Amino acid sequence: MIARRPASQRPGNRPSHVATGATGATGVVGPREPCPCGSGRRYKACHGERTRPAPVLRPFLGRRDEPDLVALRELVPSATAPLILVADHLAKHPEHADRRITLCTMLPQAAPALVREDGEILVAMQTALPGLDASRDIAGALLAALDAEPGNVMDAPAASSPRLVEQRPDGLAGLPRLTDLLDPAPLEITVHSGFGWWLPSSDDDSGPNQEVAAMLERANATVVPTVRLSAVPAAYWCHPSDRWHLRWALPLAAPAGTVTDAPAAASAAAADDDDHAADDDVARSEEALLDALARLAAAERLTVGPGSRFVGFFRADGLAVPVWDLAADTEAERCEEPAAALRLAYRAALADPTPLNAQERRVRAGLVGRSLTLR
Repeated sequence: MIARRPASQRPGNRPSHVATGATGATGVVGPREPCPCGSGRRYKACHGERTRPAPVLRPFLGRRDEPDLVALRELVPSATAPLILVADHLAKHPEHADRRITLCTMLPQAAPALVREDGEILVAMQTALPGLDASRDIAGALLAALDAEPGNVMDAPAASSPRLVEQRPDGLAGLPRLTDLLDPAPLEITVHSGFGWWLPSSDDDSGPNQEVAAMLERANATVVPTVRLSAVPAAYWCHPSDRWHLRWALPLAAPAGTVTDAPAAASAAAADDDDHAADDDVARSEEALLDALARLAAAERLTVGPGSRFVGFFRADGLAVPVWDLAADTEAERCEEPAAALRLAYRAALADPTPLNAQERRVRAGLVGRSLTLR
């Protein structure tokens, strides 16, 4: 995965600036807090300047699988998911109907997208130079790849790079988002143990040449073993070095006043019964999410199995991602049942309307103190 520069965030500062995207408010950032772009500078000295466009805090807002998209961008080293273009786009561009498109975590040289010789398109979530809005960057790379000849690698700057956005009279608003291009059905994600999928399938057994094989070996050596749990959405077991962790990207409701678009509305309408049940997992705000975690921690129920320990959470692309240390040698399948039980307890805690008691408030303060903001 691409290294992200962590920037500590001090909750409780009086908010004074609202970072906005094309769809309205996406998050409140205090002037002395770290800028959401990850530069490490204070917001007022970076994108808080009136003359500079602010980064979009929740680029995948409106997708039911927003937590998984955040995970693919921030947590998962190697994964793929087939993409289906939305019907409106195909009606305008019928020539794209038969294109095979795969969303992936990372491509060689951190390229935004490439077109294989057979016409298949690979578009990446993790790139070397992201812009202000990951959704618009990915959409821009995808559209460029759809118009490119086979065998080409997309190497243009990010569509939402500050320099390009500042030159546009309509700013970010005129750029298409990934949510505008994709069918609303949730992605079918496959997590891989390496980057073998970089290479196209071959009819012979010749294999890659020596240079390509060496590149692939180096890339595979960086992959942290990762498994996506099946019992709960957007939860990923991983085994870095001699540690075992579980990271779970939790869903969050849209900020008040945010206007969602037609594809987002269609996403909710097209979801099946299981997806509707997942609405119980959606916290109405980060404050409500932290209250629920504090209730569980105070009751010693914030666990994903024997020997596990909740160590804190980080924020990524506007979502909270709790992290647990697991007991040594804990395999992914041993987390499934405890994670499913925790999901039920979390739902109940979210629905609890009573104010936090003194102990729960102390626990909550400790949770906030163990948070980091990645992006």
